Amino acid sequence: MRASRRKATFSIVAADPGAREVGCAVQSRYFAVGNVVPWARAEVGAVATQAAGVAVFGPRALDALAAGAAPAEAIARVLDGDAGRETRQLGVVTADGRAAAHTGTECLAWAGHRVGEGYAVQGNILAGEDVVAAMEDAFVAARGTLAERLVASLEAGQEAGGDIRGQQSAAVVIERAGAADESREGLDRVCDLRVDDHAAPIAELRRLLGIHLVWDALRRATVFHEPGRYAEGAALLADALERYGEDGALLYDLACFECLSGDSARALDHLRRGLALDAGLRASAAADPDFAALAGDPVFRGLVGTDTAAS
Repeated sequence: MRASRRKATFSIVAADPGAREVGCAVQSRYFAVGNVVPWARAEVGAVATQAAGVAVFGPRALDALAAGAAPAEAIARVLDGDAGRETRQLGVVTADGRAAAHTGTECLAWAGHRVGEGYAVQGNILAGEDVVAAMEDAFVAARGTLAERLVASLEAGQEAGGDIRGQQSAAVVIERAGAADESREGLDRVCDLRVDDHAAPIAELRRLLGIHLVWDALRRATVFHEPGRYAEGAALLADALERYGEDGALLYDLACFECLSGDSARALDHLRRGLALDAGLRASAAADPDFAALAGDPVFRGLVGTDTAAS
């Protein structure tokens, strides 16, 4: 098999039992690697299938985990009867943090893996073992959400030399148990970001992740949009504002929750800052029933353009 047909890849699968999250992040000199390598299922685990990888091995391994198999057993079941097993590389982690990996003897050098509590790191056609070592160290040391820690691991792997053929695509997939009940989407998949063809895919993935983290906070806040829970929504969004910085939509929704909970002064301040960043939200604010309590306030009317004489 030509080397170009192999997924020269480094990836990490991991679980955060406390947050009830599982996920996988991957980078490769391969087009649209996110369509093949990363797999995750809430309350079950995550899988990376790469090298001369077979995409269907991902869901098959997850099915085995769901049926009660340990990670090493799930890998064995997937590869049972596979004539190309020595060209395959898999990493598997369960939702409770057990992990295992397989690197076939015919994977192209350098190829190998590292496994620890809650994660498995694997790669092939790499600059050397330093790549997976750096990925492991970065993941263990990183703070933040599981997605942030996974992307930090990719960044460290690339800094250590990465795929010897270069970069092309990257992806991160996260599932969170219970997320299906947090929004109208009805899915446990909370992060599915893919960079299919880019000169610096990990850097682009980091940029997209920054946007995603804000929007995930907005999504999670919607469950609190009901009487008696507005202050909880405001607290969630205020925390996101502190962690991720100012964003027009984040400031706007925070102002909505604050207005609904009776904190008009903070609502006006955050709305002003939000509209300064995204003037396109002005028309929405003028008609938004969440701001009904401010309808007669001259400052609010000036902000939304319904009272041009107000400051």
